[in-house]
Amino acid sequence: MFAAAIETEGHRCLHFRFRLTSGAMATARGLGCLLTLGRWRRGLGVAPQSRAFVAVVPGVSQVDNKSDFLKKRCHRRHPGILQLSCVRLPQALADAAQLLLLESSMPITEKQVQALTSYLWSRHLPVEPEELQRRAVYLEKKYLENADSSKMEEKLHEAVLRALRKTTYHWQELSYNEGLSLLYMAARLDGGFAAVSRAFHEIQARLPEFQPKTLMDFGSGTGSVTWAAHSTWGQSLREYMCVDSSAAMLELAEKLLKGGSESGVPSVPGVFFRQFLPVSPKILVENGTKAGHSLLMDARDLVLNGKEKSPLDPRPGFVFAPCPHELPCPQMTASKPLACSFSQAYHPIPFSWNKKPKEEKFSMVILARGSPEEATRWPRITQPVLKRPRHVHCHLCCPDGQRQHAVITARRHGRDLYRCARVSSWGDLLPVITPSEPPPSPAQDPPES
Repeated sequence: MFAAAIETEGHRCLHFRFRLTSGAMATARGLGCLLTLGRWRRGLGVAPQSRAFVAVVPGVSQVDNKSDFLKKRCHRRHPGILQLSCVRLPQALADAAQLLLLESSMPITEKQVQALTSYLWSRHLPVEPEELQRRAVYLEKKYLENADSSKMEEKLHEAVLRALRKTTYHWQELSYNEGLSLLYMAARLDGGFAAVSRAFHEIQARLPEFQPKTLMDFGSGTGSVTWAAHSTWGQSLREYMCVDSSAAMLELAEKLLKGGSESGVPSVPGVFFRQFLPVSPKILVENGTKAGHSLLMDARDLVLNGKEKSPLDPRPGFVFAPCPHELPCPQMTASKPLACSFSQAYHPIPFSWNKKPKEEKFSMVILARGSPEEATRWPRITQPVLKRPRHVHCHLCCPDGQRQHAVITARRHGRDLYRCARVSSWGDLLPVITPSEPPPSPAQDPPES
């Protein structure tokens, strides 16, 4: 059983909950996962790391040879490599999107797409009622200390409200009508598809025996999750349930499935649409920034602490990806918290202004039910790999719950690990284990140039 929630680009609350039920291999039966993707802010680049982490990491001093992990494959194809090549929309989906935009009575321009993107990126999380109350109490105490007692009662309430309006972000829900839904499709269909495809690819690559039968996409939007799931598990998936609060968005998603019309034959069979659920689950709200990543960690903790129980599977939850541990996220516990993000290249919908490949940066967490021993516990590469003469810099999230910056050389770590690190990318796993004895002295390393 799979459950998922997603929002890409920090734009629309595209959080979906979807369920994949597997009936194939015994090892895949009952697998429960929560997958959450949040779009990371474009243009921020690689987050700076403290120079304190620039050291050889004891936990990456030995390649994992316990199961002949290469299996006669070359190093550039080691099993920790999970990055997809540049993702492209299915041709039927790209054609349908272009047809809908051409036939629309409301022409979509590059300026409109950029304006929507900028607006959505400027949105922040809504302030929780408890936080709003805390701020009001603080401001009230502050004014009481300085206020004139004769005017205190009549002015206090007004002053507190005025200060709250100036200092509090006013979050408003977007209402997706026909025009805004079409504009959102032009801005987000391709990037959202790329991010979800990358997450699904990791599940498929690491758990090839998992063959889901049904999917529920909560907050389905344009239907990019359905298309990505069909591209990944089309041979096994038989039913897709798409749920979204916007009737216009559901209509748009259905037209995309039918080639841009209302009467066409669906490209993906077995897709059903609903505007509401009988019981409304608590919806995750995140925007891919540090605050969004924090909410992903809240969802992670909810499952790991046993507060989200499944009547069909009593087994405890564990982290399938990206963390190689169930400990607190080292990105969030650092003195300067950072969001954990990854990147996926994709070909955009080929509009006149939109022809060059782009990068979709996103955050994700995939949780499963069962034993952590079922997952590969190799360190995750959390930033682009820096290749230098005779050494490689890898920023890692390690199984001990620490983030580390490893400088890997062939002399210190061995030829296999050095070559694996050199061909790895941001988001891959590095196939190493904790050594049985400490690494050699740094003095034995060749000089870095």
